[in-house]
Amino acid sequence: MGSKQAARGVRARARQAMRAEVAAAVQDLVLERGYQETTVDDICAAAEISRSTFFRYFASKEEALFGMAADAGERLREALGARPPGEAPWVAMRRALDTLIEEYEGHDERTRRLTGLIVSTPSLAARHREKNARWHELLRPEIARRLGADPADPADPRAHAVIAAALGCVEAALTAWTARSRPQALAEILDSAMGAVGPLE
Repeated sequence: MGSKQAARGVRARARQAMRAEVAAAVQDLVLERGYQETTVDDICAAAEISRSTFFRYFASKEEALFGMAADAGERLREALGARPPGEAPWVAMRRALDTLIEEYEGHDERTRRLTGLIVSTPSLAARHREKNARWHELLRPEIARRLGADPADPADPRAHAVIAAALGCVEAALTAWTARSRPQALAEILDSAMGAVGPLE
């Protein structure tokens, strides 16, 4: 049993490494050539893989560009759950978002350019919003708990409103971050956006 689990773990890590490698190749190409001008064949050539291998890991060019974004949602949920139990939902959301902001800022100018490409390309912006919709379901139980609400009650809009407002602020902050000629700390921009909606203390 232990050897089977170990083998599964090795395969999972290999799959994750391959996905990260292909995602990096896509990002390099679209920054160099543009999103529309980059084809799956170009990606396969850059990553030295076949088309069948590409589609084994990603359903589309868009999915490959977003790389490991799904994992970011899981990390955000974990960070939210780790916040102090009595912390207000809005404050807990802001502090949990530090994990996401650090990821963006950790790669500096390259990530800023990629983010600018995403927010300015309609198909990629739509994909970004789809990702946010999946994050809603991940975050809803914890926000509902902090509100004293039932996460399974579709008639209670409060948890959905808090999450939608917070992720909307993230989108506004990313747009502002990529529009500035002189980079400003993304955390400061997000504080400004979220502070306009509600108190952060």
